[in-house]
Order: sequence, then C-alpha cells, then structure tokens
Amino acid sequence: MNDVIIIGGGLAGLFNAILLNRAGYKVLLIERKTYPFHRVCGEYISNETIPFLKKLAIDLEGLNVSRINRLEITAVSGAKFSQKLDLGGFGLSRYTFDEFLYKKALAEGVGFMLGTKVEEVGFQDNQFKIKANGIELETPLVIGSFGKRANLDQKLNRRFFYKRSPFLAVKFHIKADLPSDLIQLNNYKDGYCGVSKVDGNRWCMCYLAHRDDLRKYGTLAALEQNVIRKNPYLNRIFEEAEFLLDKPEVINEISFEKKQPVEQHILMSGDTAGMIAPLCGNGMTMAIHSAKILAEKIMEFYRPHQFLPDKRSMLEQAYTSAWNQKFAARLWTGRQMQKLFGRNAATDLTLKTLNHLPKLADFLISKTHGQPF
Repeated sequence: MNDVIIIGGGLAGLFNAILLNRAGYKVLLIERKTYPFHRVCGEYISNETIPFLKKLAIDLEGLNVSRINRLEITAVSGAKFSQKLDLGGFGLSRYTFDEFLYKKALAEGVGFMLGTKVEEVGFQDNQFKIKANGIELETPLVIGSFGKRANLDQKLNRRFFYKRSPFLAVKFHIKADLPSDLIQLNNYKDGYCGVSKVDGNRWCMCYLAHRDDLRKYGTLAALEQNVIRKNPYLNRIFEEAEFLLDKPEVINEISFEKKQPVEQHILMSGDTAGMIAPLCGNGMTMAIHSAKILAEKIMEFYRPHQFLPDKRSMLEQAYTSAWNQKFAARLWTGRQMQKLFGRNAATDLTLKTLNHLPKLADFLISKTHGQPF
C-alpha cells in the first residue's frame, strides 16, 4: 500500500512527491496526461522560492530561465506604469519545468500512473479508496493537486464549483522583440494579459477574458481583434510576434472564489487549495510553497508506513491553520486588486495613482508576495 497518493502532477503535486519520497514515504502520483505538456499559466516564479529550490539541488541556470526584475502595467488609453521589482523573479515554462520535476521524481523512486484519470475518491474506515481507469487503490492519505478546476471538484461537492465564473484563460508561446527582464500586464475591457520571457528564446503570453465577450464575438480570434488588441501594446505584439504553438491552451470558468485546503479529508495543495488572481503573478510560487508546507505537516504527524488514525484531525487542523496563515491574506489582496482593473476608466485611474504614489505600488506588490523560504 502507498503511504500517500497524489492526484495531479502539476507543481504542487510534483514537489509534494519529491519531498515526501525523500523523507521515506511510499508515494504514488496519478496524472491524467503524459509529460511533457503545456498548461495555462503565466509562467513567472518569484525569487522567494530560490532558497528552497537550492536545497533541492534544482539548478535554475541549467534550466535556462529568464531573470525578471521590472514590471510594466498598461491600459487601452496607452497609459503606462513602470516599477522595479525589488525581489524579482524568473520565467520558466511549465512544459520545461514540469517535465524536469517529473524526471527528477521518477529517478528518485516516486511511483507514477500517467495518462490516468481519477474517477472517484471515497473515504471509509480511515482509508481512501480511489478508482482510476478501472483500477482500485487504497491509501491512508490523499493529496489533491488537480489544478484550478476539475471534475473531481464537482464530485467532492466543493462550493466554489457551483459559483459560475465568467472568466476564461488562454496561453500562447511566442517569439517577440521584447525586453527579457520585463513582465508586462496589459489591460483591456474585462481582462488583462501577462507577457514575459521564459526559458529559451520564447515568451509566455497568457490572457484572461470574459465569456460574454467571447460569446459576443464568437471566436478567440474575433475576441482578440475586438477587445484584447484595443490595448496598443498588445496590438503591436499580435502584429509582430511569431506564435509558436499550433493552438493556444484554454481553460474555461477560472474561479477566484475562496476554497478550503482540506475537503473530505483530502489535503489540497497548489491551485486546488486556492488560486491568486493572475495579475498578481504569483500562482506558481504559491503552489511550490504550499507543497513545502503540506509535506512538512505530513512529516510532523505521520511517519512512513506508520499512519496513526487518531492524528488525522490534528494533521488537517495544523495544515489548514498553516495554509491560511501563509496565503489567506495574499488571496484576499489579489481579489481586491483585480477589482482595480478590467474596466478602462478604472485602469487609467489606478495607473495614474500608482505613478503618483510609487510607495503604494511597492506596498501592493509586497502584499501579493512572501518572504524567501
């Protein structure tokens, strides 16, 4: 029997797998796709992760990351706000990073079931029973790291799933004549688009849009032409960039509603536990940090091969408390900041305010980032 089964092989799942496997736990990770593959993601990671990554012997230079230390926010009017990022970050595609972590975990002894969809998760008599591709598995602990929104959320009756979200997210990779040290957040009606360099000679372009606008114009191309390209900075990128993917990655109903870090005894990690507004640019960082926190709490209450049922509630309470202490304020701040953008007049006013009060910008950025860990 596995000590832990992890559902979902994104950043949170892979880091949980590596950390727990190194601590002596027998770990199985189930992922419905096979590596490498693209994910909808802004592909920017804050430098607050660097001490942790060094401890795990992850060589960022070997991954050819881009170093990012400047922020630029733009509006449809052409207004612009620029700011140096004191902490900074780096760009790295999920296609590259997820496969790297998968190979690392596999080489270290983590078990994988790839191309496998989890159909059901049940809990009875202090054991989880999982059905995946017709196979039945048992384990005392399950980590949920299946992303922003999944069918399992519905099967678990998670509240946020039933609050319809009006947003869709779309990601491209492009080649462009853009600064390599800059992350750009370009605003337009009902959304915004992040652009920054990742590994290799390519940039990630990931935008958020409203489904009513897509419904109005019918296709992504028409939506881009009539809404997104009204921002002059984005229009230039669309005109001049070389688009590298055969088709964009798309997710519907991106939700920023509050989630619970533990649901029906499943320990949620990464976006499955809570998602920060993308304009804050820190979702990958939070996924990595949440995995570290969860793995540490599991080690505190559960020794490899010696799970004590009476400690389950203690583990769940300790993890919930640690997760909320570290991330709840960040998520709330992100939801409030999102309200400042997405409407052209509000965006203009916000950029004018930030230009006149740069210390306010520093404060807002600090509230959506943490300290090095």
